[in-house]
Amino acid sequence: MTQTKSGGFHYAYAIVAACIAITCLPCALVLSCAGIFFTPVSAYFGVPKATFTLYFSIVNVAMMVTLPVWGKLLSKLDARVALSAAVALCGASCACMGLCQEMWQFYVCGAFIGLGVAPLIYLAVPTLINAWYAKRVGFFVGLCMAFTGIGGVIFNPIGTAFISSGPEGWRTAYLVFGAIILVGTLPFTLLVVRNSPADKGLAPFGSDEDGSKDEGAEQGAADGIAAEQAMRMPAFFALAAFCGVITLNQTIYQFLPSYALSFADTLPQVAAASGVVASAAMAGQAVGKIILGAVNDKSVKAGIALGIGSGVVGVTLMWLAPGALALLLAGAFLFGVVYAMTTVQTPLLVRTVFGSADYTNIYSRVSMVGSLMSAVAAVFWGFVCDSAGGYALMFILGYACMAFCAAAAIFSLKKR
Repeated sequence: MTQTKSGGFHYAYAIVAACIAITCLPCALVLSCAGIFFTPVSAYFGVPKATFTLYFSIVNVAMMVTLPVWGKLLSKLDARVALSAAVALCGASCACMGLCQEMWQFYVCGAFIGLGVAPLIYLAVPTLINAWYAKRVGFFVGLCMAFTGIGGVIFNPIGTAFISSGPEGWRTAYLVFGAIILVGTLPFTLLVVRNSPADKGLAPFGSDEDGSKDEGAEQGAADGIAAEQAMRMPAFFALAAFCGVITLNQTIYQFLPSYALSFADTLPQVAAASGVVASAAMAGQAVGKIILGAVNDKSVKAGIALGIGSGVVGVTLMWLAPGALALLLAGAFLFGVVYAMTTVQTPLLVRTVFGSADYTNIYSRVSMVGSLMSAVAAVFWGFVCDSAGGYALMFILGYACMAFCAAAAIFSLKKR
C-alpha cells in the first residue's frame, strides 16, 4: 500500500540529492573537467594533443555502444546495483588514468570510463526523476543536470592546482578525482537510490495534489508504448535526429574561446576575454537547464521556443557584435541556454512523446545518436573553422542546426 505525503519531507528530495551527487561528481569530473588534462598530459608524453585526446573519442564511442545495454539493465535491475557499478567503473578508471605509462593505456581507461559514465550522464537523472515525481519533472531534471556545469566550475580550478604542483601533477589530479568520485558518490547510489516510490511505500511526489498535471506529465505516468513499437515510429527517428543535431550544435561552445582569440590583431580586448566567453556560456548552460526544465513543466513547445530562440539570438550577438564585449558575453550566455537543451529537452521530449512505460529503453537508444555525434562533432567544427568560411560558416551552420532541431521537435510532438 502506497502512502501520499501532504507535507514535510518527501523521500523524492533524497533522490534529487543522489542525482546531484551523480552529475556533480562522476559526470563533471570525467567530462566537464577533461580539458584541463589535454595540454599537460600530451606535453609529458611528447605527443600531439590529438594523440592523447583520442581517448575522449573512445569515451563517446563506448557510451554509444553500451547505452542500450544500460537501458535494459536499469529497467530490470535494482538501480542501486546498476548505478553503483557505473560509479565504480568511473572512479577506478579515472584513478587508473593517473597510473598510465603508455598512450594505449589511456585508451583502455577511456573505454571503461565511457562504459561507466553512459548511464550516469544520460539515463540516471531522467529515469529516477521520472519515477519519483508526478509534477515538476522538468524542473528537477534541469536542476540536477545543471550540476554537470557547476561541478566543472568547482573542480576545474582544483584539478588545475594539482596539475600545477609538479611535472607529474596531472597524475595526482587523476588519482584525487577518482577518489572523490568513489567516496562522494557511492554512498548515494548504494544507500539512497531507489527505483520507485513503491520501494519506500510512497506515491510519487505531487500525486496527492489537485490532480492537475504538467504538460510534460500528460503521458508521464505508467502509460506509454514499448521500445520495439516506438522504434518503428517516425517520431522516434525525429527525436534521434534531434538528439544528434542538438549535440552537434552544442559543440560550437568549445570553439568560442578560439573565436574570441581570432580578434587578437583587431580587437585585443576581445581576445583577452576568451576565457570569460567560455565561462559565460557555461553559466548560461547551468542557468538554462533549470529554466528550461521549469518552462517544460508548463509547456514543452515553450521550452523548445525558449531554447532555440536563445541560441539564435546568442549566435547573432556573437557574430555581428563581437567588438561590444558586453554583447559578446551576453551572446555566449544565451548560447549556453540552447546548449542546455541537449540533456534537458531531449529526455523531456522522449517522455512527452512516448510516455514512461518503457522510457529508459527508448531514451537510451535516442541517446546513442548523441554519443556518436559527440565523438565526431569537435573534428567536424575544427574543419569548418579552418576552412575558407571560417567562423562565419560555423555560425551559419549553427543556425541551420537549430532550425532543424526546432522542426524535428515539433514534428515528434505532432506524431505522438
